[in-house]
Parts: sequence; C-alpha cells; structure tokens
Amino acid sequence: MVNPEIKIKYLYHSGFRVETSKHIFIFDYYKGNVDMGDKDTYVFSSHGHPDHFNKEIFQWQKQKPNIKYILSDDISIKQKKGNIFVMSPYDEIKVDDVIIKAFGSTDLGVSFLIQFLGTNLFHAGDLNWWYWSQDVPEEIKRAEILFKKEIAKIKGESIDIAFFPVDPRLEHNYCVGADYFIQEISPKVLIPMHFGDNGETAKQYAEKMKDSPTRIIDIAEKGQELVLD
Repeated sequence: MVNPEIKIKYLYHSGFRVETSKHIFIFDYYKGNVDMGDKDTYVFSSHGHPDHFNKEIFQWQKQKPNIKYILSDDISIKQKKGNIFVMSPYDEIKVDDVIIKAFGSTDLGVSFLIQFLGTNLFHAGDLNWWYWSQDVPEEIKRAEILFKKEIAKIKGESIDIAFFPVDPRLEHNYCVGADYFIQEISPKVLIPMHFGDNGETAKQYAEKMKDSPTRIIDIAEKGQELVLD
C-alpha cells in the first residue's frame, strides 16, 4: 500500500465510506449518514439484499451528478444510465483511474476488488463460509466447498485492505470464513463487517487475532472513523 492516507468511516453492517486523496468509495450502503464530499465518488452495491442495498443511493446523483455506481447484476435497474456499471462475477472494468474486479459470492451477487493509487481494497459482500451448525452434514460440506472454491480464485491477488464478514448468527463459527481468508490471502489489514448491531463480535475477533500478521481493526460504532497510513 503506497497511498499515504486512507480515511475509513463505518456506516453500518457492511457499509463503509472510504476516502483517498482523489476518491470517495461507498460500499453496500443501506443506512447511515454519508458525506458526499467534493471528490470523485463511486458507489458499490455487492447484491440486492436489503441489508446491502438501498435504492436511496440513486438520489445522491441529484446533488452529485458525476457520481458513478458499480452494481452487481442481480440488482434490478429500471433505466441504466451512463454512470451505472453492472458487473457479473469475474468481470473487470476500469472507471476513470480505478480498476474494478468482481469475484464471486457464496450467497448472492459479487465481491469487489478495487485498485487505486497503488492500493488494493477488497469488499466481500456476502462472500463467506456460511457454516450454520443446524445444517445437515451435506449442506455444511457444500458451504465449505463453495467458499474455498471462490477463495482459490482470489488467491494470488495482493490485498492491502479487506472488509470481511464475521457474522454472530453463525455462533462459534462466526469467524471460520475470515480465518480462512487470512490464511489463504494474507491481507495486510482486515476490517470485520456484517455484524449488525453486535459490534462486540468485531472486537472479539480483533482480540482473538491480536498476534496475526494481518492487522485486524474493529471499527464497530456507527459513524466511527479511522485513518490508515
């Protein structure tokens, strides 16, 4: 990571605002306060689940006409305009000076790897090892196979910052996906997400991984901000 400063604001659940010297990236907004700022703005929605997507994002272009939207292809759009880019898994596009790669998900939609100013940032969306203890053994094994197959496609990518689920609904399996992602991908920084109002889950994971070479940052309070340099 060569970018001198990146500001990250936690919006809610899997929603983040990431600001660089040139850009504002907004990921999986569905509620929270967002400052549009005066920089080039790119809004990402990994899929159409209501905890990852809110059509309110399209109202933002009234105050910021040059805003760009990068959406998973499962999201229904009545009228596709020139500032809307629709991506399927394994697509790659360049929007201005930002390179965007879409990877798969183990639920719906895509995950995003974006490259900007010498930095690689990954947002997992709903890509996770969905290990539900109540599932039958065949379902548990299938979830493992699907997840590891997707991670294998990402392996080899250099990732500086990753936003990745640690879902407390999975109970004691809440971090099996994040653990495997770190093991296989080795991001420099991992920021837990997808925990709703249960911010303690992020803190718990940061404590568990305090000796990991990957730095875990528990940004868990709505509106909380941090600066990476």
